[in-house]
Amino acid sequence: MGVHERPPGPGGRRRANGALESEILSLLQRAGTALTPGDVASRLPTPLAHTTVATTLARLHTRGVLQRTPQGRSYAYAPVTDEPGLTAKHMHQVMDGGSDRESVLTRFVDELSDDDEDLLRRLLGTDE
Repeated sequence: MGVHERPPGPGGRRRANGALESEILSLLQRAGTALTPGDVASRLPTPLAHTTVATTLARLHTRGVLQRTPQGRSYAYAPVTDEPGLTAKHMHQVMDGGSDRESVLTRFVDELSDDDEDLLRRLLGTDE
């Protein structure tokens, strides 16, 4: 291992990309209240450096997934919405990043299961 390489986490394995963010977001969803980086670090099953947790929380805040409020010399973080709301937000971001919304929506609907298509029709009030 090179001088500037970081060793893998506990147990000798690194987390998959996004795994820590998902774990922290899930923890915040379950908490039901805003948490500081120290609170989050103390509730994680695997010990992590405070700076790692703080950086991950700041990154999620920058992406609009978390809101933060000053608390002492730090911030307390909370999800901007629940899990279904975050999934919908991601879907909107993907749609906004494309150049042909109609084609994307058409392909999305074409690939829905029959049950999901029925649900979408009910939600849109277009039951046939």
